[in-house]
Amino acid sequence: MKINIALLAGDGIGPEVIDQAVKVCDAIAIQYDHEINWKPALTGAAAIDAVGEPYPDETHEICANSDAVLFGAIGHPRFDNDPSAKVRPEQGLLKMRQKLGLFANVRPTFTFPSLIDKSPLKKERIEGTDLIILRELTGGIYFGERGRTDNSNTAFDTMTYERFEIERLARKGFEMALKRSKKLCCVDKANVLESSRLWRETVQAMEKEYPEVEVSYEFVDAVAMRLVQWPKAYDVMITANLFGDILTDEASVISGSMGLMPSSSVGSDVSLYEPIHGSYPQAAGKDIANPLATVLSAAMLFEDFDLNKEAKAIREVVNKSLAEGIVTEDLSDDAKSYKTSEVGDWLAANI
Repeated sequence: MKINIALLAGDGIGPEVIDQAVKVCDAIAIQYDHEINWKPALTGAAAIDAVGEPYPDETHEICANSDAVLFGAIGHPRFDNDPSAKVRPEQGLLKMRQKLGLFANVRPTFTFPSLIDKSPLKKERIEGTDLIILRELTGGIYFGERGRTDNSNTAFDTMTYERFEIERLARKGFEMALKRSKKLCCVDKANVLESSRLWRETVQAMEKEYPEVEVSYEFVDAVAMRLVQWPKAYDVMITANLFGDILTDEASVISGSMGLMPSSSVGSDVSLYEPIHGSYPQAAGKDIANPLATVLSAAMLFEDFDLNKEAKAIREVVNKSLAEGIVTEDLSDDAKSYKTSEVGDWLAANI
């Protein structure tokens, strides 16, 4: 199979972890007789420095004309520490989501047998956790009307949703639930917010199309509590942009490390695959960043192309590296740890 993949390394540790994912994907391509054409492009602070724009038109063209996008990380402290900055790296990510129509962020949360004791939660609560949160990506409060009044002493942000935005995310959730444990939870704040009442009303109207799926409705504050008490109670969860942003970061601690969790952002034409961690600028260039979340994001990419054997091979070699202690310093219990590049070399060699 021939696959064209846009390669957006981004900022901070992004280029380092992306390099390891490329090694693994190239090893898979050799092992399973595929051809991968990598198409590098600039985004984030690196793109601002080069052309003054965090998501240039040239980068968009490369992404739009590829089969998938593999993305590293975005962000730089010089922008974080400058409230007056007119252009920010993160604006590139929002623009990319909108222009590529990436409406659903797919965040799996699962545990690794060899790392179960690294989680801050009790083993008996999290062992066997396997859930997916679908976060709506292109609507809600991040894209609603905002501004200031009263001589800038009053600020407002508007949470707006159209029914079609909810329907397309919910349909994705229903379809995923059918392939899993046939349980879907709609997370909202319908006791307070009108937008959440539209969410609940829309999902309820869709239930008859999926009679095999058991649907529940929970308030986001209750889910924030239950997610760390009984994560195994959930299978597929769907929620709005803001709620999903918060809940997915909360869920990431279940595995024991944000450096292990992959994700995808799904669109109608092209999808993007990325680790959930940030650019971690303090570690940039030191060859110490954990590349496994990026590598597992590549496994999600193969799976979405129905290349399930390839995806399974990646997950198995990652589990093997964890079990055998071939890990970066963030996961090492003793003096022996491996460099980012060494982990990537080991994974590729074992594939």
